[in-house]
Amino acid sequence: MFNDIGALELLTLGVLAVLVFGPDKLPKLIQDVTRTIRKIREFSDSAKEDIRTELGPQFKDFEFEDLNPKTFVRKQLMDGNDDLGLKEIRESFDLRKELSDVTDAVNGRTPAPDSADSAVNESAAGPATTTSPSLTKTGDTTPDLLKKTPQQAQPERPPFDADAT
Repeated sequence: MFNDIGALELLTLGVLAVLVFGPDKLPKLIQDVTRTIRKIREFSDSAKEDIRTELGPQFKDFEFEDLNPKTFVRKQLMDGNDDLGLKEIRESFDLRKELSDVTDAVNGRTPAPDSADSAVNESAAGPATTTSPSLTKTGDTTPDLLKKTPQQAQPERPPFDADAT
């Protein structure tokens, strides 16, 4: 809470305290404030201990910081065991590689296929299926996005009839 107070702010607060309370009352005020803070901390610590003893021995290692939703999720997802497979997902997603593939496709360059990606693409495509060049991720043929694709012959449209509409 007070981690972002700088030296200048502290100095300003000190000067204001001297001006408001005076140099005679300031030491007594500081003692009263520290005593109050100490009592509040002791009260909260004793309340925590009372709650722990009331919960029983199965909640001996219970931490009140775990009640914060962010801390709870972080502790459940980021601890040593990876039950959900998040580590595998994080490692498989390579944003730089995906962006370089897109950049290469836009610039008309052929990206260097990785051995793992080409093996996956070949096994996924199979020997009997054919894929269009625009759908392959890293294949031998990359689409030339700067050239216009040849349009297929469209069937002839019937004449417009104004009375029919």
